[in-house]
Parts: sequence; C-alpha cells; structure tokens
Amino acid sequence: MAKRRFFGAALAAMALLTASSITSRGGDEKIFMGVITDSQCAFNVHSMTHSHKEMTENKTTGSNAIECTQFCVKEMGGQYVLQTKDKIYKLSKPELGEKGAGRTVRVKGTLDVKTNTIQVRSIELVAAPGNK
Repeated sequence: MAKRRFFGAALAAMALLTASSITSRGGDEKIFMGVITDSQCAFNVHSMTHSHKEMTENKTTGSNAIECTQFCVKEMGGQYVLQTKDKIYKLSKPELGEKGAGRTVRVKGTLDVKTNTIQVRSIELVAAPGNK
C-alpha cells in the first residue's frame, strides 16, 4: 500500500513538472516583425549598410531585395535571417524563410538568447508595400 502511494505521488510530481515545463516554454513564445533577408547582407559580408543597396544598384545579385536575398542564399552561402529595426536574428529553420525572402514577415517562436536564434513555429507574410 505504501509503495502504491509513493508511486502515485511520484507520477503526480512528474506530471506537474512536465506541465510546468511545457507551460514555461509556451509562455516565452513571441511575435517578431521584420524582413527576411540573407546573412551576407545583414551582417555586412558584402554590404556596408546592412541592406541590399550596393548589390542591387550594381545589379550583381538582382534588381530588388527579393532577388538579392535569394541569390545570396543560393549562390553565396548565406542563410535566411530575420532583420528587425535594431536586431538580426538567426532562424532555427532557415528554409522557412524562403517564402518571405526580401519581404516583411511575422515570425512566431521563442528566442534562444544565448544563440540569438528564434525557434520558429511559423512565418507569415505581412501586408506591406513591396510584398507580393
């Protein structure tokens, strides 16, 4: 009988810990707004303005932000990242950034502050000038 009570209490404690762990992870979910760009331009690998300006003016990687972003990822080894007004975030699933390349998006996920990476749950296009 004592073993059953101990076992029951242990199961209840495990269930409580699991539930609180799930709740705390879910509670950290945020919405991040910004533009999906490539790591090359965002981190100034070949840009001095954290943008596509130099590349699109020269037409070396396309004529707009969408073409430049896609070119830099596919041809220059970049990865899709989210660029906000004042920060650049890595994406846990950079391949999900392809549909939003060069466009304003809403990213839902949790931020790993140690790696500055958003654990992406979803990426949605936002109605904005320039979004197709």
